[in-house]
Amino acid sequence: MKIKIAYLAALSALVISSCTSGAPKNTTPAQSEDENAVVAKLNGQPILNKELNEKIKGQLSEIEDQYQEQKYQLKHRALEQMIVQRLIEPKAKAAGKDIEGYIKSEFTDKVAMPSDAEIQTTYDTAVKAGQKLPPLPQIKDNIASFLRQQKVQPILQAFLEKLKTEANVEILLPAYKRPLPPRNEKVEAKGFSRGAENAPVTIIEFSDYECPFCGQAEKTVNKVMDTYAGKVRLFYRDFPLPMHSHAQKASEAAHCAADQNKYWEMHAKLFENQRALEVASLKEYAKALNLDTKKFDNCLDSGEKAQAVAEGHKAGEELSVNSTPAFFINGILVSGAQPFEAFKEVIDSELARTQPQK
Repeated sequence: MKIKIAYLAALSALVISSCTSGAPKNTTPAQSEDENAVVAKLNGQPILNKELNEKIKGQLSEIEDQYQEQKYQLKHRALEQMIVQRLIEPKAKAAGKDIEGYIKSEFTDKVAMPSDAEIQTTYDTAVKAGQKLPPLPQIKDNIASFLRQQKVQPILQAFLEKLKTEANVEILLPAYKRPLPPRNEKVEAKGFSRGAENAPVTIIEFSDYECPFCGQAEKTVNKVMDTYAGKVRLFYRDFPLPMHSHAQKASEAAHCAADQNKYWEMHAKLFENQRALEVASLKEYAKALNLDTKKFDNCLDSGEKAQAVAEGHKAGEELSVNSTPAFFINGILVSGAQPFEAFKEVIDSELARTQPQK
């Protein structure tokens, strides 16, 4: 929970919506390849470099795509840091301070420290979630700083956005657009759905209620559904992973709630409470949703929905899904908890393809 971080890095993080790994390390200049170079001989017969490249062209293409995308992300982060620095430096200089001192005096120091009750609640929540922490007195100051910084960040972000508007900042760095993967025509639109039935774009999501990345992706999915209301229909398929001991029963709970027309309400409740998916908690969520608890409990305890969950898992396996979340947008795979922009790129492309030009 330490917040002792570089201020420019923290500021740039406020305006970048996703975390990416750094660009691949490369300490030597790129070498041009001789396609006709001999890379091996068998009984005197040569194997040429171009034959080797042809053998692994798919993997080489994927690596090149990853490199170009990571290169763009690296440049984008650095550009954001440069912009932030140039916007704040004059303000800090006028106040006779460096950037760190200016932010501290103008923002951090003006936000009150959290109360003991807030600190205690944060500590208790972390412990309940399974974090192994020292006794509270040993880390109380760190928790207080962490909570304070959380309150500072939205204020600081609003200030930065105001400065950007006043300075008429334009980001002209061209984004790298990864080629879309091939369309899988075998994806079936089955499962519980929401969105317009005649929507031109269909998303099939394979997910796991206990998977933290699926929980992260849920926020993006909701943004997609709001942004493309009437244009996107979402189908949810269960894909509980074996390492998540509560995921199977959580999926069954959603199916049991569906019998009482509360599938999506339970769906949301499960993602909101990913750290508490044991059977007793599932039954408490049913109470909170005003379900007939006797019917729900009987449904959950009997395992009658296990087969329905298994059908979703089997469908995912047949599509070579091996991790969650996995999304098929009109058959085009978007794998993992990708940012909204990754969904937008595919959806916009599909809308342009399926809707008549005006």
